[in-house]
Amino acid sequence: MIALLRGVLVEKHPNQAVVDAGGVGYELHIPITTYTHLPDTGREVRLRVYTHVREDTLALYGFLSQDEKNIFEKLISVSGIGPSLAIKVLSGLEAGELIAAIRKGELERLVRIPGVGKKTAERMVLELRDKLPAPAGEGAAVPALPSLSEIEQDVLSALINLGCARPAAEQAVRKAKAGGAAADFEPLFRRALELVR
Repeated sequence: MIALLRGVLVEKHPNQAVVDAGGVGYELHIPITTYTHLPDTGREVRLRVYTHVREDTLALYGFLSQDEKNIFEKLISVSGIGPSLAIKVLSGLEAGELIAAIRKGELERLVRIPGVGKKTAERMVLELRDKLPAPAGEGAAVPALPSLSEIEQDVLSALINLGCARPAAEQAVRKAKAGGAAADFEPLFRRALELVR
């Protein structure tokens, strides 16, 4: 799986970028928010990558920040939202605004995004409302979940690869951490694995 690409930006378009990394040109689908912050072509760029594999497709989705990639992954976990629609959703609202709209159940804001109908907006709110961190300034009402360290992200990834549902896996990692499991990968993984069952 490709998780990160660093190379020279060869082309950029509002929904696509081509990055030359080691002599190979990688085409990535990107949201508008990433496009607006890309450097000029010919400059070095570093993108977080989500690799989408189906029997008939191999597609790469690129993001400038890990936060954008995380939101993208949460969006595609919603039934009826594939990677293409998730990119449109991220393009339609800036990440902080999108999180706020979902957490507050602002369906009218969500349905203004091209491709998002009322049912899709309702599913996004229903399935993601409690899984997204609070945007800045809203922390008093609902405390934001502390972000996971690199090792905790690795443990989360391992649990998901074993077939655990992401919300349950995230909760298990946080409980294992709070319960005093050592910060090294293996003890934290073993404790989280016990908790997720």
